[in-house]
Amino acid sequence: MDSQTSQSSQASQSPHTFQVDLRGLVDLLSHHLYSSPKVYLRELLQNAVDAITARRAEQPDAPARVRLYAEGGTLRVEDSGVGLTEADVHNLLATIGRSSKRADPGDIQEARSEFLGQFGIGLLACFVVAERIRVVSRSARTPDAPPVEWTAADDGSYTVRTLPDDARPEPGTTVHLVARPGAGEWLTEERVLALARDFGSLLPYDVRVGDEAVTDLPAPWNRPYPSPATRRVALQRHCHDLFGFTPLDSIDLDVPLAGIRGVAYVLPSSVSPAQRASHRVHLKGMLLTERAEQLLPDWAFFVRCVLDTDSLRPTASRESLYEDETLAAVREALGERIRSWLTGLAAGDPERLAAFLSVHHLGVKSLARHDKEMLRTMLPWLPFETTDGQLSLEEFAQRHPVVHFTRSVEEYRQVAPIASAQGVGVINGGYTYDSELIEALPSVRPGTVVAELDADTVTAHLDAVDPAEELALAAFLGAARAKLDPLGCDVVLRAFHPLSVPALHLDDRAARHEQARADAEEQADALWAGILGSLRGSAPRARLVLNHLNPLIRRISSLATPELIGTATESLYGQALLMAQRPLRPADSALLNRAFIGLLEWATHSDPTEPTEDGRR
Repeated sequence: MDSQTSQSSQASQSPHTFQVDLRGLVDLLSHHLYSSPKVYLRELLQNAVDAITARRAEQPDAPARVRLYAEGGTLRVEDSGVGLTEADVHNLLATIGRSSKRADPGDIQEARSEFLGQFGIGLLACFVVAERIRVVSRSARTPDAPPVEWTAADDGSYTVRTLPDDARPEPGTTVHLVARPGAGEWLTEERVLALARDFGSLLPYDVRVGDEAVTDLPAPWNRPYPSPATRRVALQRHCHDLFGFTPLDSIDLDVPLAGIRGVAYVLPSSVSPAQRASHRVHLKGMLLTERAEQLLPDWAFFVRCVLDTDSLRPTASRESLYEDETLAAVREALGERIRSWLTGLAAGDPERLAAFLSVHHLGVKSLARHDKEMLRTMLPWLPFETTDGQLSLEEFAQRHPVVHFTRSVEEYRQVAPIASAQGVGVINGGYTYDSELIEALPSVRPGTVVAELDADTVTAHLDAVDPAEELALAAFLGAARAKLDPLGCDVVLRAFHPLSVPALHLDDRAARHEQARADAEEQADALWAGILGSLRGSAPRARLVLNHLNPLIRRISSLATPELIGTATESLYGQALLMAQRPLRPADSALLNRAFIGLLEWATHSDPTEPTEDGRR
C-alpha cells in the first residue's frame, strides 16, 4: 500500500509544460504591449540588423544589407546576416521568449549589448499584421548545413523542412509575410517605405525598400557643414521635418560617456510646465520611441530632443525607456548640457538669451529655484513685474534698499499704485516660482534685504492726518466704521498720493482667512458653527484707508446725515474692491447694489433733508 501511494505521489509530481495559446498571445501583444501594428516592421528590421551584427562579429568583411519588397498584401525581407540551422529554428523561432541575444542568468558579463533585441519576442510580433510567416535561412556558421524553411500560422502551428542548396545559396535569411484579413494596408510598399525610414534612418547598414534607400547617414547633427550658419539652417530644417516647428535654437547633446549623440530643439512658443515633453530616442540607430517623457529633467520642458544612444535599456515593448540608474545619470547629464547652453548665452549672446527668455522664462525660473549658480547667472535677465516696470531682480535690487514683494497677484494690485506713489518699490511675487526666487535672492546676492509687503507695512508708509483734523471727523469716522463693521472691515484715515485715489482696500492672507472662517461660521449649522467659532483667530481685520487729500473724501466727511454717510462709505468700499480686482463675495455684491440704488435715490431729490416716500431722510 505504501509503495502504491509512493508511486501515485511521484506520478502526481511529474513536470508539465506550459501551453501557449498563440491567438491569445497575439491579441495581448497588439492590444496591450504594442501601441500600434506598425511595430511589426521594427521587429523585422531589428532581427535583420542583429543577424548582420552577429555575422560581422565573426566575419568583419561580410556583406551588410537588408532588402524589403512589398507587393499584393505580402512582404519579403532579405538580410545577409548569420542565418540559422534547423536546430536554431527549433530552438529560437519556435520557442517564445528565448533569444540568442540575451545572456544566461548569472552571466551578466556576457550580455550581448551590441544587439538591438533581447526579449525573444522577435517574429511573434509579425502576427499582429500577418496570418502566415515563412522563413528561409542558411547559416554562415555552418556552411555545410542545408537551407531550412520554417512556416508558422497564427493558430500556433508550424512546420520545418530542409531545402535544396539552390533554394538559398548564400548565408542569410528571408522572411515572407502574408497579410491578415483587414491588415493589407500595413504591407503596401508606400507604408513599408514610410515605416522603414521612420524606424531605420540611422541604422548602420545598407537598408532599402525596393530601390529606395532607407538609411540617411551620418545623422544631421554629426554631418560636416561649411559654416555654423549653414549647420543652424540644416538643423532647423531637420526639426521642422521631424517635429513640425522651426526652433529658436538647437543644443548639441554629445555625452560620450553615456553613449549619447543628438540635439535638443528649443520650442518657439511657450508651453505649460505640466505638459509632458515627448522626445525621439534611437537605440543603436533604431528608433525606440517617439514619446520618451522621462529623458530630461522636468524643468527642461521647453525643448524637444532627438538622439541616438547605445547605453539605455528599452522595455519589452521597445516603446519606452527602462527607469534605472543609467537613465537617471543620462537625464542629469543632458540637463547639464542644457544648463551649460543657457549660461553660455548669458555670457556671450545676450540678444539670443533675451529672445529665449521672452518665451521660456518660466522654465528657467523653475531651474533657478533649485540651482543657485543658475539663479546667479540669470539675475540680470529674468523678468519680473514690479512697480518700476518689467525688471530683473538685479536691476530692482540696485534701485531699492529693501526688496518688497507680495505673495499674490491680488495683494500686488491692492498696494502697487499706492506704494509706487510713496516711493516704495514692490515686486509681484504672485506668479509661478517668483516669490521663491525673490526669497532666495540674499543667498546669491549677500546683503540684499527682502521683505514681504503686507497691509501694515503699506499703512505705515502712508502719512498720518493731523490729530486735530482727525478728531473733528470723529463722528464721520464712527458712522463709517459702524457701517462696515458687519463686513469685517475697519476704516482708517490717512493722507497719501496719488490724490485721485479716494480709498484703498487693504488686507492680507491672515485677514482673508479669518473672514472666510467668519463667513462659514455664519452659514453653518449650530454644531459646525461652534467648531468654527473655536477656531477664531486674532488676525488683523481688513481695512478701508480713506485718502484725506482727495476732494471727494473731504466732501463726504462733511456730510451730516448718517444715512448718506453710510451709503457713501459703502460706495467707497465697493469701488476700492473693484480697483483691487478682488473677487466679490455675495455680501459685497449686495452692498454694491444697495449703495448704487441709494446714491440714485439721494441724487433724484433736490432737498436731501425732505423725507422720501418710505419716511427716510
